[in-house]
Order: sequence, then structure tokens, then C-alpha cells
Amino acid sequence: MRAAGLFAGTLRTMNCKTTSSAQSDTNADRSQETDFALNLISTHQNISPRRLLAPGPSENQIKDMFLAAAAAPDDGQIRPWRFVLVPQDKRHLLAEVFAQALMDRDASATDAQISSAHDKAFRAPFLVLAIARLGPVEPNIDPLQRMVSLGAAIRNVLLCAYSMGFGTSLTSGKAMRTEPMRQLFHLSDGEQAVCCINVGTVSKRKPARAPGADRFCPQFVGGMRFNLGTFGTF
Repeated sequence: MRAAGLFAGTLRTMNCKTTSSAQSDTNADRSQETDFALNLISTHQNISPRRLLAPGPSENQIKDMFLAAAAAPDDGQIRPWRFVLVPQDKRHLLAEVFAQALMDRDASATDAQISSAHDKAFRAPFLVLAIARLGPVEPNIDPLQRMVSLGAAIRNVLLCAYSMGFGTSLTSGKAMRTEPMRQLFHLSDGEQAVCCINVGTVSKRKPARAPGADRFCPQFVGGMRFNLGTFGTF
């Protein structure tokens, strides 16, 4: 029902937003599925965890989000990442790591700054740590390729949650590379904490951005020029 509430009328709305015959021609070969996918991707925003409130996703919705993650590209089928869900009754442990990480790198941190670092662990109702597995493995897939797989898995989680009507965000920082973080999540050699995925009900949204693929670099295809963002040509 959340998805229906968020995207009801999406396809009709997009089909009505033709401002010129050129735009109409551009959209002529789009299927409804393409329109839905483009709208889902292009309207998704990173929402501050401060604005992500309860309720969060249900158990079944969480399972679907992880199913989406599992669909990420995985060359060699090595699963070069894993996620750890941090439930509410364990958040205080993560909060202590965040606060300690700040104190260790900044001896002059104020009580207010330490309290703010501590509170970051409690903001969103759903919080998962994304971990990259970059150690030796067979087949020996390049670490950069493994990071691409992790990025795709994270993006799948974000979009799946957004399709359910939730807001999402990614948070990271220097605490990710600290020894207390490694100990708390039992990271093995070759594993690295990358970021937290936050999901919840949005209390306030930012103004919609206007993504455009025309601002980056041109590409020539079959004698026709298309501005397709960072996708260049050889």
C-alpha cells in the first residue's frame, strides 16, 4: 500500500509532462516499466537520518530489501559484501563506538559534539551496516570490482525501500575505520565497514531536484549527438 501511495499516478503524470514534440518523440519508445523505473531512480533522495522516523520497514519488507541486495552483480559468485542489521536494543553499542571515535581523533571535542556523535546511532528506525569483503578469495576478483558490487547492492536496498514509501540515507565517517568498530562487528581480515544504511518514514522532504543528463559530456551514436552525462565515447 505504501508503494501505491507513493507512486499512484506516476505513469500518468510522466506521460502528461511532454512540453515539446521533441520530448514526446524521446518518450515514444518508453514502456510503462521504463517510466516507472526512471521515476523511481530519478526522484529518490538522500534524506537526513534526523528526518527518518518510525515506523520503519516490517520484517517482510526487510526481507524484500535484502532480496533486492542479493540481485546485485557478483562476478565469480563470491558475495564480496555483507550487511549487519543493528536492532534498537543494540544501538547503544554502536553509539559508544561513534562517541569514542570522535574523542580519539579530537581531544578537544565538546560534550555537545560527543553527545551528537553518540545520538547518530539512534536516529533512523532501521539501520544496517554495509561491509565490504576485500580479502583474498577465489576467484581473485579485483577489489574495485567488489566495491562496485557492494555499491549496486546498497543502491538496490535504497530503491526497494523507497518503492515501499520510505525515506533512506547513507551515513559514513572516520568511525568506520576504527578498531572499536571492527571489534563490535567482528570484522575479519580483509573486511571493511563502509557505511550505514538508514531507512524510516520521512518527516520532511527536501525540494525535488531536477536531474539532467545534458550537463555532463556528449556522446555520438550513429551520427546523432546525445548528451548522456558521464558516459563518453571512444
